[in-house]
Amino acid sequence: MTLPQLPRRAHRTRFTGFAAAGAALALVLGACSSGADAEAGEDAGADGADHGDITVQLSWIKNAEFAGEFFADSKGYFEDAGFSSVTLNAGPGATESIVLSGGADFGLSNAISVGQVVAEEDAPLKIVGTTFQRNPFTILSLTDGGDIATPEDLKGKRIGVQAGPNEALFDALLAINEIDPAEVTKVPVEYDPSPLVNGEVDGFLAYVTNESITVEAEGNAVTNLLFADNGLPFVAESVVTTQEMIENEPEKVKAFLAAEIRGWKDAVADPEEGARLAVEEYGADLELDMDKEIQQATIQIDLIVTDETEENGLFTISDDLIEQNLRTLAAAGIELEADDLFDLSLLTELLEEQPDLAK
Repeated sequence: MTLPQLPRRAHRTRFTGFAAAGAALALVLGACSSGADAEAGEDAGADGADHGDITVQLSWIKNAEFAGEFFADSKGYFEDAGFSSVTLNAGPGATESIVLSGGADFGLSNAISVGQVVAEEDAPLKIVGTTFQRNPFTILSLTDGGDIATPEDLKGKRIGVQAGPNEALFDALLAINEIDPAEVTKVPVEYDPSPLVNGEVDGFLAYVTNESITVEAEGNAVTNLLFADNGLPFVAESVVTTQEMIENEPEKVKAFLAAEIRGWKDAVADPEEGARLAVEEYGADLELDMDKEIQQATIQIDLIVTDETEENGLFTISDDLIEQNLRTLAAAGIELEADDLFDLSLLTELLEEQPDLAK
């Protein structure tokens, strides 16, 4: 049995030569961007700012995972912020490489992928805010099969793991939970969860907001072992840009974050409309399933809205969460200081200037 599942985030397994690869890929993605990415108008934004055109590199296909971006575009929040046109480039792609090469002004990625590029290549990239406070990575299993509910349940099991950063993450999950790798059989897989459904593996490294929903929709009861709840908390769908952008165009960064926050406020408030935007407009050529997209748009709210964002606002990252990210990176063999990876100074300025965004 093969599930109708697109490959999940084809992360890079090598990071050398990323700038040249990113430039080439950026040209391809730019040429293929969806017609649904409408121009936001020729006039300056509501505050008189004119930041010109903007390109955003998404980490995945145009599904409900990017409902906030769809709201920000369709409701004119990017235009209000001073952007004359907005292009949302669909992934998967080498987000960090594309941003570094100038193929996109901003990209959406996660702390592990960005951290690995920064550590290995000394890349001048920073995370300036984040959509997901809690990452969606999980070990997915069938309840009437492997039923992996705790790290101890991994012992003696066959786990499907994708090569690259996902493999490093899985190894870190074992290490942080003091599980001997020899007690687990790691099976190389791609991003289609069919090996799990077909019984070839007992568990499968997945997204709780994607493959887990897909497998369950096929009539299978599922069990999820969430990385965020089992020693590996880190942010995801994080906004990444270059140090040059932060230093030379800080108002552009703040304008982008303002539009993003407004869009994600709407996405949190109306997940069904976010799903509709994905199915009928931005991802219309993907034949997305409306029920699945509504479920995804609803489930991901718990990854976005936390006690800390209720207090500090969407896209913020607390000092405690940054420390948790650094510990996760260290468990994955990536040693960084907070200032190497995060720069939240412009987000802090924005929320001081526009406190309603934090409400």
